[in-house]
Amino acid sequence: MNYQHLTQEQRYQIYALQKAHFNQTQIASELGVHKATVSRELRRGRGYRPKQAQELAAARVGRRVRPRIQPETWEQVTQLLAQQWSPAQINGRLRLERQPTVSHERIYQYIYANQ
Repeated sequence: MNYQHLTQEQRYQIYALQKAHFNQTQIASELGVHKATVSRELRRGRGYRPKQAQELAAARVGRRVRPRIQPETWEQVTQLLAQQWSPAQINGRLRLERQPTVSHERIYQYIYANQ
């Protein structure tokens, strides 16, 4: 089964079916989603309100995920690669300077992705 976000319509259906005393398994069956999806959706707040649930879902999607390795670190890695440093040497240098490190494997992935 592929993962998909609930739509606003599905959230209103959950609300209506819950008011009609359907259990979570029956609601999931009606919507064609896994029962854990319905369970998580209902567990998110006290009393289910579909409009607020949709707004909160939209807010979660809009949040930016902070990259694990900052652009400044990649900039330094790029500069050292341009000076013919090996990924292992770069990793060691960052470690010695007590800067955020990047594994040599990740540096190789970066090189192959940017060729």
